[in-house]
Amino acid sequence: MSESLHIRPDWNSPSTPFEPTWSRMANVDQFVWMTRADMLEQLAMAKADLGFEHVRACGMLDDKMKAWTQDPRDFRIPEKERPRHLNFQMIDMVIDRLLGLGIKPLYTTCFTPSAMASGALEIWQHSNTTPPKDLKAWSRFVRDGIEHEMRLRGEEEVASWYFECWNEPNLQGCFFSGNQSEWFDLWAATHEGVKAACPGLRLGGPSSARGEWIEEFLSWTKQRGCEPDYLISHFYNNDSESAPLSPFDGPASHKVKDSPHFGAGVARGTRKLLDRIGYTGELHWNEWGRSWFPADPLKETALEAAYIVKTMAEVSQTADIFAFWCLSDIYDQAGYSREEFQGNYGMLSLHGLRKPAYFAHMLLNRVVGERVPVEGQAESALDGAIASRTPEGAAVLVYRYPEVFDSEPTMGKVSVALPPGTLTAKLYRIDREHHNIPGAWKSLGSPACLTPGLHRELAETNGLTSETIDVSSGLASFTLERPGIALVEIS
Repeated sequence: MSESLHIRPDWNSPSTPFEPTWSRMANVDQFVWMTRADMLEQLAMAKADLGFEHVRACGMLDDKMKAWTQDPRDFRIPEKERPRHLNFQMIDMVIDRLLGLGIKPLYTTCFTPSAMASGALEIWQHSNTTPPKDLKAWSRFVRDGIEHEMRLRGEEEVASWYFECWNEPNLQGCFFSGNQSEWFDLWAATHEGVKAACPGLRLGGPSSARGEWIEEFLSWTKQRGCEPDYLISHFYNNDSESAPLSPFDGPASHKVKDSPHFGAGVARGTRKLLDRIGYTGELHWNEWGRSWFPADPLKETALEAAYIVKTMAEVSQTADIFAFWCLSDIYDQAGYSREEFQGNYGMLSLHGLRKPAYFAHMLLNRVVGERVPVEGQAESALDGAIASRTPEGAAVLVYRYPEVFDSEPTMGKVSVALPPGTLTAKLYRIDREHHNIPGAWKSLGSPACLTPGLHRELAETNGLTSETIDVSSGLASFTLERPGIALVEIS
């Protein structure tokens, strides 16, 4: 146990606000999943635990949601000749439930109803990702859907939502069949429809992967008079594998494959780009994570928790929203999970068990307040901490991240200098032994299907728990694995 980390917050130094940008928006794989009772139960739990204000899901306008459909009264008309009309019955049901939970929807205009589509390219299960064949008809469709929502809920409510055009159009042949020029035309038609419904609505784009297209998008929309109300992009730390054209801030060594710093470099680089060109509006990373791989067992370990805290420690205040992908394993893009834990994207398992990534968000919420500088002696540049004065007292959130992401965990000693006069402190840890429900599941033999009794047994141990810690020396001293995170909460 030779590794050591000494964290010394400057409790007397001037502070800066530390805002919870990571807990303002949740992601759900597809809009259709929010017709399920269990998905809504998970959203209710996440609202209570993490405080999400908005939820985003792709596929709001897919055929699965029946937004552009036939009338059963026309059943005698030949299939290809039957007229289509707007039908937001299923969408309205979801939005009703969300608003009842105190969560606002992100109104995402994707993907193309097949009867409007110009081609047959699909992703997932019948999500058509080709441009509409008639952009004027698309614009009317967008306008009519929003006007329907305003009649139903009032303009003030709808104006409090965010609106988004498409998802990752730069991933051509996947989420969009066309090129950049064709997507810019789609943006203009969508912008026209949104603003025709209500000029005050907030429409964002380009919703690109890897931080790409942003400067070109701002230039093109300014020339055409259809500028976004806010910017959206996405990053994953392993995007470095695809030789992206991302804005980047950092040394060349941080851009190489498997660098633990790539995602943060994209966030900083994008912020520098926007500052350079004078953009002052909102920036949303409404999809981000360590790995975009559909199955990655390390997503369900303390490594994921450490990556989340490390990245938010470094760049969370450079944008308005960081929405981690994604909330739940109720998910189907590359196959539908059979086991409770299968390396899927969700912070919650199929049946709503909290994984380490979820607990990382819970601990981040406990350091919201006024951030103070931290000095430290670390053997690795991948160790660090967030220290803040909070409404309850003070808190220090420590992270340890490995140089090699799939290396075996190691143990080390940590000490944290406490504010003068500290009387009590609690310690929360996330590692192989603490707040690690996938590890508990594996110890039971990794059962493919959980019986109700086994689910109850696991759920009973799946809350946030703390340990008391000795503060008599003015230090909080404890052991912490790498990868791992620990919160010292001071009252």
